[in-house]
Amino acid sequence: MHVTVIGAGIVGACTALELLRDGHEVTIIEAGEPGGRQAASYGHGCWISPASVVPMSMPGLWKQVPGYLLNPHGPLVIRWQHSVRLLPWLVRFLLAGSSLPRVERTAKALSSLLKDSPERHMALAESIGQPELIKREGLLYAYPERADFEREKLAWHLRRLTGLVWRELDEKSLRAREPALSDHYRFGVLAEAGAHCIDPGRYVSALVQEAVTRGARLIKARALGFAMSGDRLIAVRTDQGEIACDRAVITAGVWSKVLARMAGDRIPLESERGYHGVIGAEVSGPAHPVMPSDGKMANTPTAQGLRLSGQVELASVETPPNWKRVDILLDHAAKTYSGLANRQDMPVDRWMGHRPSTPDGKPVIGTASSLRDVIHAFGHGHVGFASGPITGRLAADLVSGKPPERDLSPFSPQRFR
Repeated sequence: MHVTVIGAGIVGACTALELLRDGHEVTIIEAGEPGGRQAASYGHGCWISPASVVPMSMPGLWKQVPGYLLNPHGPLVIRWQHSVRLLPWLVRFLLAGSSLPRVERTAKALSSLLKDSPERHMALAESIGQPELIKREGLLYAYPERADFEREKLAWHLRRLTGLVWRELDEKSLRAREPALSDHYRFGVLAEAGAHCIDPGRYVSALVQEAVTRGARLIKARALGFAMSGDRLIAVRTDQGEIACDRAVITAGVWSKVLARMAGDRIPLESERGYHGVIGAEVSGPAHPVMPSDGKMANTPTAQGLRLSGQVELASVETPPNWKRVDILLDHAAKTYSGLANRQDMPVDRWMGHRPSTPDGKPVIGTASSLRDVIHAFGHGHVGFASGPITGRLAADLVSGKPPERDLSPFSPQRFR
């Protein structure tokens, strides 16, 4: 079949490669540069973590919503002027984390996508001749005291429930692994199975280029909708004309919402606007990826420098960035690593992008309700990069009519009805 993949982020790139492996003809539609700064795949925290099964919405979170509306400096900010428009999404979001059984189900569903993500990425990077882009050195969670770790017992319960194994580090072991950490941190948890990517933009670009080398066609265009003959897809309509095809896979990130509606599914998809700052100079920072518990941000050594990633805000896609969010990341890093205390003269690259997020924290993977030739594969929130390879495989299975490798019922497009 001729399959059009709409979007060339990590999920789209992996989907295209899997479709080619299955023998299909593939066209990739992407309005921007594959691996470019416009994509969520470019700017995330670089982590490939089986531990990322903890949903943002947890029991008791509703009590903190007034604070999110009023505190402009917290790790999660809701811009109050958008709160009315976001209200339906927020209600679903709070309900999704309202009980322990609900968050346990979400964690198990996410684990099915993440449990072998480091191995899949390492194999994928090897297959395109760039194994150096993926490092498997473990992922460290740093705490001021063991008591702070124990206060997060629900999160670690969910990780243990899904099979994660970790090693606890006392102050001496923590300091031996990360000498640059401030004395403020005296306890650590090392998830040794975790990996990270040192250059996500280059990695996604290389994956798309590999797809082109293997025969895919890459077209710079913006998808506008679908052309049908009876109940069958005959083309994807774009601002550059129609592209004939037999199947289409929507992997367009936060912009998938409109296309999904055209295919019969009203998906409550919103942008979690994420920020990062990259200190592009040699600094006395961590040698391996670290997440300070009191900042909830990924501190990751990359090819460009130390990437500080985090700071989520809920607002419209069109709202201008608030670069104070990056200043918060930098200020926290200066307290986390003594070598960054005098960072005023260090060059910093600032980025803001759109994580496509559903209120229940699970992606949308499945066949469209009204157009059976259209497949949804979007809405991964914080786990899109890590789960890109398995999502690509699952989308390719749906295109070919094969039984998928994983249970897709938790990710059904119809679950929001």
